[in-house]
Amino acid sequence: MIKTLVSVPAAAKRGDIFEVKAMAMHAMENGLRRDQDGKPIPRKILKSFVCRYNGEVVVDCDWHTGVAANPFMSFPVKAVDSGALEFAWTDDDGSVHRHNAPIKVA
Repeated sequence: MIKTLVSVPAAAKRGDIFEVKAMAMHAMENGLRRDQDGKPIPRKILKSFVCRYNGEVVVDCDWHTGVAANPFMSFPVKAVDSGALEFAWTDDDGSVHRHNAPIKVA
């Protein structure tokens, strides 16, 4: 299970640059450890992160085993129109955790 924390301003002036912060708290396994019976514990990492602003991709990351267990992203976005920022974290098993954050642009 993934728990996310996202920080997006509620409002911004058209043309302004605002900061977006996103963190996913995730039970990571690097695939190198073994359980008490000596069997390998399967790898479980967040393999990608995508942020869209009104459907347009603003950040697209592919992650590998070096990523932190609870990866944090911070990036600038230019305020264009009111709408939503859509976040998607994809796990090794193909599951996707989504989060939406609305923003009003005046």
